Amino acid sequence: MTKDKHIFAGIDGDHNKYENAKVLLQSIPYDGTSTWGKGADEGFEAFLDASENMEIYDIETDSEVYKQGVHIIDPILEDASPEAVFETVYKNTQQLLASHKFLTFFGGEHSISIGIIKAFYEAHPDITILQLDAHTDLRPEYHGSPYNHACAVYDASQHANLIQVGIRSMDSGELEYLDRDKCYFAEEMFGQTDWMEDSISKMTDKVYITLDLDVFDPSIMPATGTPEPGGMQWNPMIQYLRKVFEQKNVLGFDIVELAPIEGLSAPQFLAAKLYYKMLSYKFEIHE
Repeated sequence: MTKDKHIFAGIDGDHNKYENAKVLLQSIPYDGTSTWGKGADEGFEAFLDASENMEIYDIETDSEVYKQGVHIIDPILEDASPEAVFETVYKNTQQLLASHKFLTFFGGEHSISIGIIKAFYEAHPDITILQLDAHTDLRPEYHGSPYNHACAVYDASQHANLIQVGIRSMDSGELEYLDRDKCYFAEEMFGQTDWMEDSISKMTDKVYITLDLDVFDPSIMPATGTPEPGGMQWNPMIQYLRKVFEQKNVLGFDIVELAPIEGLSAPQFLAAKLYYKMLSYKFEIHE
């Protein structure tokens, strides 16, 4: 029996139908500009497999958020060039915004976020982009393209209120584009909690979250193209995300850079649980 490609968490029902679902989920499995570890184009299938094997009751929020309906729409398979991917993703996101559903995306590498973010800040000029990441990703261009994964939030830094959290790796050439007051380095966050409220205080009411899984420490998230030591652990991350969802109007998010490791299922389970947690927070607060 063939699985329905539009079903999230393996649970069939009318809640998944486009007209009923409050959430749209789209895969953008592009991995064309990653410069070290490859495999992010295989992340979504691993994520879906893990999501079918997780408990759907969330203890923390006392909810089963899948009932809100998550409709998996057709993936974007464009891969001719970074520029072509950007244009396709950008125009696609513009169309999706007209649906007024909660939009979620799964990479692929981090370059897929550039077009999404542009569509969001054009539709909502007062939006904050919250980047959770090990890397600043502020290069204006890299390897001849402004749509490289190393450029993931440069455009956002020029056109939106960018908050960067978990950073612990960057090139000195990016310093001129870094807003030090809105960047929270992992070394300064370690063992502290004041960065949570401080960063939230610098956000506007509307927020879009772009989450690179390498923001987590490689001890719990080794399955990513460019792992960096000294990353975030699970509980501080979900505590922070819950605060953001409680205090701000999160309009959508993406999760990127899951590159599965054969024989190791924990990373994709973390990604599935993280996605489910973020939806649980969204609908706990705003329903």
